[in-house]
Amino acid sequence: MQTLTLANIYELQGLKEEALEIYKEVLKKDPANSEAKIAIRRLSGIRKKFLNVNQEMKDFFIKMDSDIEINEFERWLLKSWN
Repeated sequence: MQTLTLANIYELQGLKEEALEIYKEVLKKDPANSEAKIAIRRLSGIRKKFLNVNQEMKDFFIKMDSDIEINEFERWLLKSWN
């Protein structure tokens, strides 16, 4: 069953794509649902902001082998989430 509670749980677990799909289903059933609308806007913005960046940084993360690269990755994380 697609519910806001399930979407919230997915989102808290970092399953943003899955949460987004559930919010969309909730909105189809209840077009006036403001919580679903807000969540869709929020998660869609996150997805657009980090489109293709995650794969690049994942590759960088896997290949890191120096303190300088680790520090660079930490700076990227802080910048991305602020």
